[in-house]
Amino acid sequence: MATLDLRHSLALRICPGLGSNTLERAIQHITPAELFTVSPPRLRELGLSQDAIHYLQAPDWHLIDTLIQRCIAQHIQLVGYFDAAYPPLLKQISSAPLMLFCKGRLSLLSQPQIAIVGSRNATATGLEIAREFGRSLSGAGMTVTSGLARGVDGAAHQGALSQGGATLAVLGTGVDVVYPRRHNTLYQQVAEQGLLVSEFLPGSQPKAEHFPRRNRIISGLSLGVLVVEAEIKSGSLITARYALEQNKEVFAVPGSIRNPLSQGCHYLLKDGAKLTERIEDILEEVRFFSENGLYIVESDQKQEHCPVLQHLGFEVTSVDTLSQRTQWPVEKVLARLLDLELEDKVERVLDGYIKLARG
Repeated sequence: MATLDLRHSLALRICPGLGSNTLERAIQHITPAELFTVSPPRLRELGLSQDAIHYLQAPDWHLIDTLIQRCIAQHIQLVGYFDAAYPPLLKQISSAPLMLFCKGRLSLLSQPQIAIVGSRNATATGLEIAREFGRSLSGAGMTVTSGLARGVDGAAHQGALSQGGATLAVLGTGVDVVYPRRHNTLYQQVAEQGLLVSEFLPGSQPKAEHFPRRNRIISGLSLGVLVVEAEIKSGSLITARYALEQNKEVFAVPGSIRNPLSQGCHYLLKDGAKLTERIEDILEEVRFFSENGLYIVESDQKQEHCPVLQHLGFEVTSVDTLSQRTQWPVEKVLARLLDLELEDKVERVLDGYIKLARG
């Protein structure tokens, strides 16, 4: 696997006219480090622009070192495109960011994530739905990802935090800039309990063009995107469109036909998004990712000692009953049942689950 030290990774991030698509084509022929040493004609052959070639011949090392020192002072972690910590799902998208600036639990970058997005002017019902899904998904072991905006985004983060779970916020500013200001407390909570992520240099202020770029990262990091209340022309539908382009699942919560904030969700449902009422609607669609290593599936030996399996017999048992027997929250029981079903240990039937005879 290609690697690159921090200074050179940051130099690629700052380099004008260089994106991940051009970079990927170039490293089919040379190593990332050789971008800084080969001749301009060779770089031109590899498809680099004149601005990029000029910069790579003499990077601004003083600026780069100053940025690194600033990040160290502010406890900002830098993850370059060739870093082992760079999330593999994000690297698959078109125009993947060349550098991520992070504050918090860096390990969350590569954890299974579901994005929850929606209107900044959500109704009280929409906010409660976003909190409930954030709380439930967190309880099922998923990282809840959103954009820290007011409305649905903030409610989703709050729901995950209330469960003591993990949440990841992708910012349209520098990772050291709190926006909106009203979310200062939430920003601090996410930094402590979850992870803040930005592709923009520290100190970058909010700009209108930043937020669509942020949205592609929200969907790119996630297995799927849940939309809760959105207008037809909204950032949430931009995120959903990115998700579709990235071959991710799109989920939408239906609403009243008299609510203008339901129009975006209904548009998505007509376009093939999955109608979503409960956490099971999401988990059923993303569970197959365990086969690709995106979920941690326990070994047979551990599953035999799993409390859910121990309390499930060959008679039909409801999820609520299993929750009572195991003293686990319903969301955690459902997540375990989905894993066990995938392993052909249990079967879902009317009114509950049954254990399957082995062999």
